[in-house]
Order: sequence, then structure tokens, then C-alpha cells
Amino acid sequence: MTAVMESPQVGPLLRSWRERRRFSQQELSNRSTVSTRHLSRVETGRAHPTPDMILHLAENLEVPLKERNRLLLAAGYAPRYAEHSLEDGSLAVVMDGLRGLLDAHLPYPALLLDDHWDVVDANAAIGPFLAGCAPDLLEPPINVVRLCLRTDGLADRIGNLDVWAGHLYHRAAARAERTHDPRHHALVAEIADLAGGVPRLDPVTVGPVLTLELHHEGHLLRMFSTAAQLTTATDAALEGLALETFLPADEETRAFFGA
Repeated sequence: MTAVMESPQVGPLLRSWRERRRFSQQELSNRSTVSTRHLSRVETGRAHPTPDMILHLAENLEVPLKERNRLLLAAGYAPRYAEHSLEDGSLAVVMDGLRGLLDAHLPYPALLLDDHWDVVDANAAIGPFLAGCAPDLLEPPINVVRLCLRTDGLADRIGNLDVWAGHLYHRAAARAERTHDPRHHALVAEIADLAGGVPRLDPVTVGPVLTLELHHEGHLLRMFSTAAQLTTATDAALEGLALETFLPADEETRAFFGA
């Protein structure tokens, strides 16, 4: 006899997101202005929430757009958020704008990354990040975390590898905690494996700005990065995109890039 898998119910799913955020019902009530009595009834299945109520609670719980669709489906409603391919024509204007920002950052390196640190696009200054890396690491999609930490990638050329690994680990762990995406948790485990254990950030070593120290063609390139994300995405494919830009941290690096 074949076992039948029951579909998840919206109440338990909302409760799981509340618990992941470490909110009590009272705290979520304070944030959402929904009474604790009604929250309890929704979570236990004694009250069936409307689509607007589900999305209101999801907004206060900072649930990713893909998971908001899942909550709606669990309650018997249609998904509210599209999830197109990044090459879909409906996203062309947005993607062209983001790619324009990549070129505007020249002569310094910039990458457009998806939610799992895979490269969507990059500008022409990215060469030092790719030089000498194993061919399989450069097969699309290029994952920048793997590229940085594998010995046949950049690991042997990163002068402050321990510190940079700690930076990547804690960024990935924070994202996994926010999304509860299995791929994020797998990436966290992979970073720990590549780093030979869970790396840590030493605030004394890091200083006011964390720099990536990359040896390239006899130069020590010292760069710090900034990341920007769309804050108004309504398509799930766009929600996780990040523009990662690198800037010189000293005059030698500035001169190397011809600025």
C-alpha cells in the first residue's frame, strides 16, 4: 500500500516561521496588530486566514517571496508572486538596469549574484578573480564562495584566507537562518568543510573594514566590498539578486586597475 503524503497546512507553516524568527505570539501580535487569540486560532487550524492575512503575517515575519507563495498554496489560494527566468522579457528592463550598474563600476570589479552566490553577470574587471582557477570552477554557474575557498580556485592566492572564509561563512549562515533554504544550509556546511572547520571572525583582525587580499601577477590587491539588493522586488527571481562591488583599499590596488 502506497503512503499518501499530506500537504502542509498553512497554520503550522506560519507557526514554524514564527518560531524560526524566535518570536512569541505576543511579539508577532505587537508587530502585526493581529490579536494573540486570532494568531493561536490560525496556527492551530481553528481559523482559516484570508490571503491578505497570510501575506500580512508573512511580511511581518520577513518570509521570502517563494515561501509566501507556498503559504498561500497551503491555504488553498493561488500564488501571488511570479517567478520568471532572469532572461524572461518581462524582467529585461530591470536586468538591463542592473547590468548597467556593473559597467558603471568600472574600472573596478563588480558581480551580479543570485541568492546562492552564483554569478549571473560580471563586468570586464573581474579577470583577477578568475585567473588560474580550475576549468570546472569556471563552468556556469560560477559560485563565488566555492571559487574563493577551493585550493584550485583562489584559496592559495588569498593572503587573509582565514578571515575571508570567516566572512563568507557568517554571511552564508545568516542567509540560511533567514531563508531556511536547504541549499543555503548545504553551502554553510560546504564552507566549513573547505575551511577545515567552522571559521570565525576575529574583530581585532578584521578592523573597521574587512578587505580581501588577493595576490595577482606580483601585486597584492587589497579590496573591500559592498553589496546592494533590490528592496522592491515582487518577482521571486529578483528578490535574492545582489550587486557585489569591490573598491580599492590602498593606492597600489587603485593603480593596478588604472584609476
